[in-house]
Amino acid sequence: MRFEFASAAQIIFGPGTLGEAVSAARSAGSRVLLVTGRTGERAGPLREHLRASGLAVEQFRVTGEPSLAAVREGVERARQAGSDVVVAIGGGSVLDAGKAIAALRTNPGDVLDYLEVIGAGKPLERPALPWIAVPTTAGTGAEVTRNAVLFCPEHRVKASLRSRFLLPRLAVVDPELTLELPPAITAATGLDALTQLIEPFVSLRANPLTDGFCREGIPRAAGSLVRAFHDGHDAEARANMALASLLSGLALANAGLGAVHGFAAAIGGMFPAPHGAVCAALLAPVMEANLKALRARQPDHPALARYDEVARLLTGGAARADEGIAWVRRVTSELAIPGLRAYGVEESHYAEIVARAARASSMRGNPLPLTEDELIAVLHAAR
Repeated sequence: MRFEFASAAQIIFGPGTLGEAVSAARSAGSRVLLVTGRTGERAGPLREHLRASGLAVEQFRVTGEPSLAAVREGVERARQAGSDVVVAIGGGSVLDAGKAIAALRTNPGDVLDYLEVIGAGKPLERPALPWIAVPTTAGTGAEVTRNAVLFCPEHRVKASLRSRFLLPRLAVVDPELTLELPPAITAATGLDALTQLIEPFVSLRANPLTDGFCREGIPRAAGSLVRAFHDGHDAEARANMALASLLSGLALANAGLGAVHGFAAAIGGMFPAPHGAVCAALLAPVMEANLKALRARQPDHPALARYDEVARLLTGGAARADEGIAWVRRVTSELAIPGLRAYGVEESHYAEIVARAARASSMRGNPLPLTEDELIAVLHAAR
């Protein structure tokens, strides 16, 4: 047995903990690049607290997926402002942009020098600027992952910047920041978190540490996601989802993912499709495809027993793997998750999607390789 584990230098979890980001920023520097979403509305209180504490604040807004152009602009803004600490507050796209900006501010050259797949893939050699992650959604776990997923519209692909230097100095997970999330975002990000707990649990890289995160996180998400969807101000449900998301980030960063995220990387690069919603549409079809392939080709594979355990964790009873898949289908239906056609995915695109997904790094963690026909069947089922 061999595995490794890496995460943020410090994690603070709990309602009302947002202020911890201010004291951490003050200890890390004096000039903050504050990375936010399109409006920056949720960042308002944090921005004012940072300024009130005597810090100079330069705000940088990320609109949509973090593109290479946006990261380059953010690095230049940080350089011009003399920023010595980065604080990113928002969803996964904002956090990924923040970590990429922090890293490229201290490493010479262009983002393509370090990017996987479409870039040179050089390793980052210098530590990033100290950066602080403050998630406002309960879904991606990006506050504790060591990669930044960036979008290159020219290549119609998403690729990762990957390094231990991308881990934050501090991750502040305050569930109160998720109370105003609308139902559709709650559903998509919540099912992304659930996917990121199930895939590492059945991954070829699963290990005893990440197994614990998954076993703790799956029932929390299963018992709270529908509640948070129907009542956004259910504080207990929101706290459980924020914790499940954090646990999913810890799990995926150290055990990998699987075919759901392999597909999501390809589809996200080709279509204007939100990552979480794509994962939500694909989760049950991928689980079903894996289960059928394992039973047919590798009936002694340990992932079969793990899928049975996933079912028990989801349902809270003595369920088997097929019942776990049925549970996922019921929940995605109740949460009104659209199929892939909602984002323009048609049958004529399947071959290209499958070819791109097969090259995605997440596919390497899938319990077994799926054939081209099996992958196309997944897309049919998720349409």
